[in-house]
Amino acid sequence: MTAGEADSLAVWCRVRQRVRWAEAAGAEDIASPVAPRVDGFLAWCEGPVRRRDPERAERLRSAYALARADAAQGVSLTFAVLARWQRVVLGVAGAPFRTGVAYAKGGRERYGLTPHTESDFARCLRDSADPTVPLAARAARVYLDVAFFHPFDDGNARAALLALTFVLAREGVVLGQVGPIPITRYPDDPDGAADLATLVAVLASAGRRKSRIPTGSNIKS
Repeated sequence: MTAGEADSLAVWCRVRQRVRWAEAAGAEDIASPVAPRVDGFLAWCEGPVRRRDPERAERLRSAYALARADAAQGVSLTFAVLARWQRVVLGVAGAPFRTGVAYAKGGRERYGLTPHTESDFARCLRDSADPTVPLAARAARVYLDVAFFHPFDDGNARAALLALTFVLAREGVVLGQVGPIPITRYPDDPDGAADLATLVAVLASAGRRKSRIPTGSNIKS
């Protein structure tokens, strides 16, 4: 099997087990709420996304509103929930789980499909609520899960970022910026996975310093 034929999803599933998520450097629990003056996701939509495609930005804003509403209601993260957001992201009537092998990065990464892929993905999504893992690590991990399971035919990077923001928002945390998150990630990079957890924690800490909510407030965002 050549590098181009390797199953990047299988690689990620092995790497995922190797990362010490509970000890990821800098991924200590984030004390909620974190409500920065600027919602980083919306700022990202209004900045680079809108400059690229205004209609895309509007759809993404609408999907984010759905995700925030679901978070406020304490909804569990499932594929059905992701698919509901994804229909809005893509402006389509349906967003089913992919039915074949998927590719990314110009075909350099291949994500396999087995009879267990969808159930494995469901289990990974349930892990996003595991209280034994720090919030920043859970958010980073679900971002990578969505990216490398690649459940949709299109828009998986946007789905991954929505999932990350949802996991944080469900516990009252909003990031003041998200631009550093959606850069190229690799399934065979455990250090990079841990670094993403650290980055989420750093961004949350920066948002707390710029928060519109006084320290010690019990107001939820």
